[in-house]
Amino acid sequence: MNSVPEGSPPTAPGHVTTGAPAAVVPGFDAGPTPLQTLRALGTGPRGLLEAEAEIRLARTGENVLPSRRPVPWPRRFLRSFRDPFTSVLLCLGLVSALATAWGTACVILALVAVSCLLRSTEEHRADRSTQALRELVATTATVVRRSSGDSPLREREVPVADLVPGDVIRLRQGDLVPADVRLLRADGLTVHQSALTGESAPVVKQALDFADPALSGAGPFAQPQWCFQGSCVTSGSGTAVIVATGGETRFAAAHDDRAGQRSASAFDRSVRGISWTLIRFMLLTPPLVLMANAALRGRGLETLPFAVAVAVGLTPEMLPVIVTTTLARGAARLARTSGVIVKRLPALHDLGAVDVLCLDKTGTLTEDRPVVAAATDGRDQADPDVLGWATVNALWTLQLADLPTADALDEAVMDAAGGDGPPSAGTVDPDAYEGVAVLPFDPVRRVSTAVVRRPGRLGVHTLVTKGAVEAVLDRCAMDGDERDRLLALADRKAASGLRLLAVARADRASRAGAYTPADERGLTFLGLVALRDVPVPSAADALGVLARRGVRVKVLTGDHPGTAARVCADLGLRAEGRSGTDDVVTAELVDTLSNAELVGVADRAVVFARCTPEHKARIVSALRSGGGTTGFLGDGVNDLPALRAADVGIVPRNAVDVAREAADVVLAEKDLTAIDRAVKAGRRSSGNIAAYLRITLSSNLGNVIAMLTAGLMLPFLPMLPAQVLVQNLCFDAAQLAFAFDRPPASVLRRPTALRPRDFLRFITGFGLLNAAADLATFGVLALALHNASGDGGEAAFHAGWFTENLLTQALVMVLLRTGRSVVERRAGGPLRAAAAGLAAVGVTLPLTPLGPLLGMSALPPLYYLLLGSVLGLYAIGLTAARRRYERRHPADASEAVREGVGAWRGARSARTH
Repeated sequence: MNSVPEGSPPTAPGHVTTGAPAAVVPGFDAGPTPLQTLRALGTGPRGLLEAEAEIRLARTGENVLPSRRPVPWPRRFLRSFRDPFTSVLLCLGLVSALATAWGTACVILALVAVSCLLRSTEEHRADRSTQALRELVATTATVVRRSSGDSPLREREVPVADLVPGDVIRLRQGDLVPADVRLLRADGLTVHQSALTGESAPVVKQALDFADPALSGAGPFAQPQWCFQGSCVTSGSGTAVIVATGGETRFAAAHDDRAGQRSASAFDRSVRGISWTLIRFMLLTPPLVLMANAALRGRGLETLPFAVAVAVGLTPEMLPVIVTTTLARGAARLARTSGVIVKRLPALHDLGAVDVLCLDKTGTLTEDRPVVAAATDGRDQADPDVLGWATVNALWTLQLADLPTADALDEAVMDAAGGDGPPSAGTVDPDAYEGVAVLPFDPVRRVSTAVVRRPGRLGVHTLVTKGAVEAVLDRCAMDGDERDRLLALADRKAASGLRLLAVARADRASRAGAYTPADERGLTFLGLVALRDVPVPSAADALGVLARRGVRVKVLTGDHPGTAARVCADLGLRAEGRSGTDDVVTAELVDTLSNAELVGVADRAVVFARCTPEHKARIVSALRSGGGTTGFLGDGVNDLPALRAADVGIVPRNAVDVAREAADVVLAEKDLTAIDRAVKAGRRSSGNIAAYLRITLSSNLGNVIAMLTAGLMLPFLPMLPAQVLVQNLCFDAAQLAFAFDRPPASVLRRPTALRPRDFLRFITGFGLLNAAADLATFGVLALALHNASGDGGEAAFHAGWFTENLLTQALVMVLLRTGRSVVERRAGGPLRAAAAGLAAVGVTLPLTPLGPLLGMSALPPLYYLLLGSVLGLYAIGLTAARRRYERRHPADASEAVREGVGAWRGARSARTH
């Protein structure tokens, strides 16, 4: 009776285990033998019968990733109403309707509808663009199947979607692993699984009978007998049995929304804080107006429409429309000019607010293409002959081993010897040697050996071996002390960020028989070839630009600390006044820190090495907890937790499918320059939104304070509800210009976050100044209309205050526009035109036939003369207050910008010298 490993599900004819590998046998560390795995899956080395495969396909479903259903547009439209400020406006619209203020209610509901329509349409369009980027993990696979029990097995290409658990497949160089598999045979197999783990180097895979005890607890991806969907075969070949497909794979597990839900982003937190501040004001205003009028003037519920109008006057009811229009225009411009897709509109604001950018090293800072840095002998002295012998090995390994492509390290060696870099081949001429045989690189031996002969030296073959330092030293004739010294030398070089290849050679008597690994003994050590990663040409300049914009860069990588530190030092990426090694934190240290301790460490460090996906997410969360607005750039399944933890998740277009779906922003390419363009677009949009909020809220607060004060002093309402509504409509129409304004260059120099406390401080100071101007106008009206009485006096007062309110609001739009220089403030054509139109309406509307219908009458010339004096004084006071505010409250990020630029320049200068 066939036995099944303990803990495995019972098998029966036709039974299929469709779980992940852990479902076949609990735990990867004590996994089954290949034979036990085949029995548990109800299959064999010869594969499945075609009929059995069809039955299993019907039972398990196609081997495709579970794709998210696109959100229907109507549902997305309804979701837009969940915005806190939109909810406030809806409540005010309902109160207005109950108070029979139908005009106010209709205007509010129209604004809400337009805002929700714009937001849902733009996000729906972004979703459709992202859907067009979806890519299959693989298209076809080589599977072993039989038509009947006694027929010979045959290999054929089948669509990946048709694979089922129990299928036996062939893996060759360049293949994408189509499902989670257990290796049955492997020949020099290495797999690139960076999409799952973030490791930049290929991983050796072997068909072990049992799990390696030394890797116990290292996780499934470290086990050499398992390969996972999303990996790519970089060298060698193998045969494997599929143990999990479709939604049961490790790749799909990261796709599950339940794996981690995103917390509120910077935009969500900002809008929520500002909204609740305004909600408190709006909830207090109507009761205060009613109680004050009842106590001092004996008025009852007839003042309710006025109280509601005052509350609406405090509300920036255009906020949803301005925000959505501004972000939608910015997102459309990014997609059109840079190929950047913003999937979630508020993410564009978050890009503008980002002050910490976390990213991986490979593909972003480096090209993942090594180059030779030096060739040295055993005394660490430069020796070009070492490079020459390494080139002999690389050249003939490529030619005699019949490899489809050269290994990246071999290419680097041959490029350096060919004159592409400072090192040269010295006195060794690779072309002078003739290849005899080759023992290609093997992940178990970790070396490759080329057997060559030189014309004129009859009877002598030269073995040239190149590979991992320890593996080469084990094959050399030397004592233990010398070996330890060379290992220590190699460790020091590796700690400085270099990748090392050891080179050795030996002369043997020529022979006709085949060479075997047993001949790799008694070699003479020649030296070390050191290689380093090549930085992306644009990376250094892009890092400098980001530093000037106040964005600090953190490198979160799974690579060796020395390698990461070396690359960052070459690019000038380090903290000011610190050495490169002081900036590096390893994952082992992160594991020893509490969340509170990690906040401080994450803020100071620049590089985090040996990071797992969980480490990356925890570091990003710590940076957010420290008050930073974080962006994370990733492209693999291993980056999903960090993408969800960041305020804004960024991926390149060629990222894995699930990473693109989890991200907020999709770049045309993995390039820091593209991120800079996206950050600039976000800051332009956020700058316009911030300018709108500052100007509108300060003006509205001043008007409300003045109106409440005048309402308590006058025997009549200072402004009728209809007049308040028309005034708000005029101001709202003018405010649309904020969505089309081109903010000044100073906005691009620092992160633009909407901080509730900053806004409260700003609007309180400038709101009181605006209220003072309004109350001064009250005195002007009293002087100009001292002879008027009755309804004529009330109509003239309403007209005078209506005109003054629109003129002061137009003045505020021009003088408080964001910008620190005169040139910047003179820009902003749309705002200046809108302000001019608003002022024209304020002056002319009471004089038109519409004025009497709204309860307003013409004003005497004396009023306009006195009003001009008040507005002149108000403009002077507003300018002085703005300059004082700018001196006392400099840009929050200016100091961080200066420090970041200083550190970057200092590090670049030190590296240059």
